[in-house]
Amino acid sequence: MSGTSSVGGPGVYEAGDQRNVKNSEINDAERYKEGQPNSHLANDSKDERSIANKLAREEKRQNEPEQISQEARDSQSDPTLPAKKHGNEPSKGAKIDAEIQQEEEEMLRKKGIKK
Repeated sequence: MSGTSSVGGPGVYEAGDQRNVKNSEINDAERYKEGQPNSHLANDSKDERSIANKLAREEKRQNEPEQISQEARDSQSDPTLPAKKHGNEPSKGAKIDAEIQQEEEEMLRKKGIKK
């Protein structure tokens, strides 16, 4: 066909950039990091795992201890601590939470429950 056309040069009709890769090259190619650990989100709605697989995963997760970050553990003891660590003034809600926590600890001390 390239010989009968009068539009453009013969390079336009040659399939130099459209050739397929050989099957031997495909099989030898390095895979792009297949099967990464934690690559699936457990609650991903678009994940194609079966319901049985999701149920089995949840059963395993019930036996695992819940992982809480150090910052979350610190904020349970002092609600204003995360903001202070980051060099910011604690929010109004964090200040109120700290006051409530302090009042509750005082009440427990008066009752003799907490030292």
